[in-house]
Amino acid sequence: MNDKKYKILIAEDDVDIISLLRLYLENANYDVISAEDGKTALSMIEKEQPDLFICDIMMPELNGYEVIRAIREKKNNIPILVLSAKNLDSDRILGLNIGADDYMVKPFNPLEIVARANAMLRRFYNFGSSDSSGSEVLVVGELSLDLSKVKFTKNGTEIQLTPTEFKIMTLLMKNPGRVFTKVQIYEHVNGEYYENDDNTLMVHMSKLRDKIEDDSKNPKYLITVRGLGYKMERNK
Repeated sequence: MNDKKYKILIAEDDVDIISLLRLYLENANYDVISAEDGKTALSMIEKEQPDLFICDIMMPELNGYEVIRAIREKKNNIPILVLSAKNLDSDRILGLNIGADDYMVKPFNPLEIVARANAMLRRFYNFGSSDSSGSEVLVVGELSLDLSKVKFTKNGTEIQLTPTEFKIMTLLMKNPGRVFTKVQIYEHVNGEYYENDDNTLMVHMSKLRDKIEDDSKNPKYLITVRGLGYKMERNK
């Protein structure tokens, strides 16, 4: 990453968890601010403009789902990492569907939180220099991805993507017809692959199909290659 000192907002009603994360993240040279309820967190997103948001789900005032939904409705594309005791697949799917980029379950290893924060910030804030050159625009059929403006359109209509969705589309649209494994895609997105990331990626791909396909059940762009991974169909 560059020399900028990134700011991380933690929204969590357990002060012991805030203290633990603050210790590890500040030791990794991040500025850390915190909120103990969802309403305060949403206000701090606007006021403090953090570079990464780490969010619990079960919080007073507004829960994490409500906060994430409000952030995405305002078209704020800040990377969001959910850190929750809610460990059902349905909880993970809901969090990712409303706009989270990653989802971790408590109890957690604080070193993994630091590693994921490093990867999310590096990939999100540096992808423009590494993935684009000048005003490069990727076009596949009706789909257009402007790397310099961080803008995705279909038939000229803009579609809002989360940071993770944008990075997935960048990888696939740069390489139409090429099959990428789940591990390759997730390493491109987050820098490192963890054992529980399979379901997370499947949710991201499902959400992308809902956004870009005419019929998400019969996709013509985002194709699953059974037993291998995914590809962007080139001849559309």
